[in-house]
Amino acid sequence: MKFYSTRDASKKLFALADAAFLGLAPDGGLFVPERIPQVDMRRVCELAEVSYADMAGYLAGLIFDDVPEATIADVVRKAYDFDINLHFFDQKKGALELFHGPTFAFKDFGARFMGQMTGRLNATDGLTILTATSGDTGSAVAGGFYNVPGVDVVILYPDGKVSPLQEAQMTTLGGNIHPLRVRGNFDDCQRLVKAMFNDTDLRSRKRITSANSINLLRWIPQSFYYFFAHCLWSAFTGCEAADIVVPSGNYGNITAGMLAARMGMPVRRFVAASNANDVVPEFLITGDYKPRASVRTVANAMDVGAPSNFERMMWLYGDVENLRTQVVGFSATDAEILDAIREIEEKYDYISDPHSAVGYLAAKYYDIEGYWLSTASPAKFGEVIEKAVGHWPEIPAALRERMEKERVYTMMDASDSDLKDYLLAL
Repeated sequence: MKFYSTRDASKKLFALADAAFLGLAPDGGLFVPERIPQVDMRRVCELAEVSYADMAGYLAGLIFDDVPEATIADVVRKAYDFDINLHFFDQKKGALELFHGPTFAFKDFGARFMGQMTGRLNATDGLTILTATSGDTGSAVAGGFYNVPGVDVVILYPDGKVSPLQEAQMTTLGGNIHPLRVRGNFDDCQRLVKAMFNDTDLRSRKRITSANSINLLRWIPQSFYYFFAHCLWSAFTGCEAADIVVPSGNYGNITAGMLAARMGMPVRRFVAASNANDVVPEFLITGDYKPRASVRTVANAMDVGAPSNFERMMWLYGDVENLRTQVVGFSATDAEILDAIREIEEKYDYISDPHSAVGYLAAKYYDIEGYWLSTASPAKFGEVIEKAVGHWPEIPAALRERMEKERVYTMMDASDSDLKDYLLAL
């Protein structure tokens, strides 16, 4: 399998290692597979009953078909050593809990696969992973790439706009992990990353790639848990297809689900559920895509005003009319999110993080028969949970230990030249 840019009408093909290490395509587009393989769903569910890793190995082999089977098997075994759970609230809806990995967020699924695969594809030392985060990406990438030989990781995150636990996960590892605390918002961090990838002088002097969902090694593995969820859902309900609600910020998660659907996973519809940063839900209504500066919300990992993966969404569907046949939008205010967290605890004795609460609200609004993606442990958003329900959620021991460690980071202005100098001096 080779890959090409979403912006290249000629579809110039790149090998896996080249596409992965470039991150963004040379024309600024996002890499997508040259063809979409079709899965055997019976085989998927048979393997899912064995283990998530067995199922993921089969799916990865369909797309990364030039990687030796033994290598893929080793990658998925080491990446996926944690649980995934579909928690049912009633007979027709539930939450797909994706936060049981080492950094307690769904991004472990993509970041750990990418870290393992990068270590095997990286033929020479001197690769720098450069990534921006609005919250959980940074901690997942830091954990996924920690001590990967020959790789340095530079993480940009907005000053004062991530939770204390998220910051602790990024800033207490040391070693090959280099956190940069940027004076600005997530869009500033993302713009800086894109500027570095578009800087031909820098790229002639430094091997850099990204671990955001713009990178295909982060993006594609996120499609795997949709297949696993389908097997859990159909086994419990006897239904063939579900509504799937995806709390969305940069839209890598939902476009991974859309890729799964194109590969043959049954789905009734997707719900793109956002906070006040509702660029895509607005696009679904008006047909006009109007990216803008993000606004800060209690669901901070979704505070994105110019989602990078919009290009992949349009690659998958072609135009807004086709998109509307399978996707609907939803957005929620901070007050609604806090009320939802409170309602979920009172009604179900269950604590939900603010992003998953957006999924719950969308599920209620559309009266779904399916599930929403529960993207992070509520422990990572204790201040928001306390504001909603009057007490902090239980904090796992691994997170408590990280909070007690010294945080080490570099403060930086949202300056292209400052970041370039930092990377060259690394």
